[in-house]
Amino acid sequence: MGYLKEFSHALMHAFKNLIPIVVVVLVFQLLVLQQVPDNSLSMTIGLGIVAVGVALFLQGLELSIFPVGKSLSNQFAKKGSVPILLAFGFAIGFSAVVAEPALIAVAQQAQEISDGRIDALTLRLLVAVSVGFVIALGVFRTIFGYPLQWFMIGGYIVVVIVTYFAPEEIVGLAYDSGGVTTNIVTVPLIAALGIGLAASIRGRNPLIDGFGLVALAVMVPMISVQIYGIIVFSGPAPDADATLLQSGATEAALGGFTAMLLDLVEMFRDVIPIILTIVFFQYIVLRRPLANPRKVLLGFLLVIFGLYAFVVGLKMGLFPIGSSMAEQLIQRDNLIFIYLFAFTIGFATTMAEPALIAVGQQAEEAAAGKLNGNAIRLLVALGVAIGITIGVHRIIEGGSMHYYVIGGYSIVIVLTIIAPRYIIALAYDLGGVTTSEVTVPLVTALGIGLATHIEGRNVLIDGFGLIAFASIFPIITVMVYAILMQWLATYRAKQQNTSIEKVET
Repeated sequence: MGYLKEFSHALMHAFKNLIPIVVVVLVFQLLVLQQVPDNSLSMTIGLGIVAVGVALFLQGLELSIFPVGKSLSNQFAKKGSVPILLAFGFAIGFSAVVAEPALIAVAQQAQEISDGRIDALTLRLLVAVSVGFVIALGVFRTIFGYPLQWFMIGGYIVVVIVTYFAPEEIVGLAYDSGGVTTNIVTVPLIAALGIGLAASIRGRNPLIDGFGLVALAVMVPMISVQIYGIIVFSGPAPDADATLLQSGATEAALGGFTAMLLDLVEMFRDVIPIILTIVFFQYIVLRRPLANPRKVLLGFLLVIFGLYAFVVGLKMGLFPIGSSMAEQLIQRDNLIFIYLFAFTIGFATTMAEPALIAVGQQAEEAAAGKLNGNAIRLLVALGVAIGITIGVHRIIEGGSMHYYVIGGYSIVIVLTIIAPRYIIALAYDLGGVTTSEVTVPLVTALGIGLATHIEGRNVLIDGFGLIAFASIFPIITVMVYAILMQWLATYRAKQQNTSIEKVET
């Protein structure tokens, strides 16, 4: 009964995340477009399957990965062994990202659109290795107390340089890959690891030293995926017709039921790295048995079936909704409605983002009165809405992703230099938790749909990138807010001192 009650809570939580999307889509369909799409029933069923999949997935996380991950983090922090902590950071980062639902969705879309030139599994492994490396680096930074801003400034200078040389086909995808690495699997584990380490090491500040791991996990995949693109797109292109023919023949040979089983086997493959990581560190390194192995096993099974249902629901619900809305809005031939839809879907979904709510609460507690959790959510939601709107404008106008991204991160670098130190790590982390497992597929499908239906646009070049904009602009809005608040506090202090001096004289 306890598990059923927890599952019902998780299901309600999943439906709550879908409500902002459903409301925005319904308002535009009924009031603006005044029509209902032909496959609306299939989309509705797909949304329901997404909700069930997310609920199963979250329930599985709560039973297995979260408690075991937090327990391991605490035990390794107490042991104080730097090599073990670094190895554990790498393993947790890698294994969690490999099973990230949003990354799976983006990688599959990239493989289909590039006609197999970009391999979905290779892309996911590359991103997972990048995140593993960067979590180890972040753990190293927290242990020794190095300032985050130098890592971020140096890292984004490298990002900008690599972007300049990267082929235009990979830039949007690379930035989107960075934006989706930190989600419902990775954020709680990474945040708990960073804050737990900072709290357990004397002389460390949880706000300054505990945050920042999520930000690093967003940045490094951008570099590695662009380097991957430079290698992939420097060679000859594969025969698109042969690739499509082979794919169609394989699906026909397998049949519907066998293909479903194959998808389920792939989900098992995705979760195996997490299981191996936990087993290795629990039994080989710590040499202690799991507290409740049956509960953990049940949790892993729920994670696998939840992932499977999520992917099925994506294909039936969220991807078609994004594509359909893009097509219908383009047919209206009124750009204002496209911009308005982009802004509202960005703002509404971000305000309901559970990871953002959690990080906002943690930041408010760690900041001891300097920050307000609700103000942070509003600033981040505004940043996401502005970012997605600018990203949609880029697709409509056909501008180069290079210039937008280089310009955006140049602003971020300048703000990092002048912003108060206490806000830097948090601002970067907030840029990484803005896109949920529900929002990412819809926004990705919206970008691809716009690029498909606007004449002269290349889907691979112009279709990706919206998630990247959703990650950049919250960093800007939060840092600008902190700079203004600091300036206002300084101004008030000067005014007060001036008043006191006048009274004394």
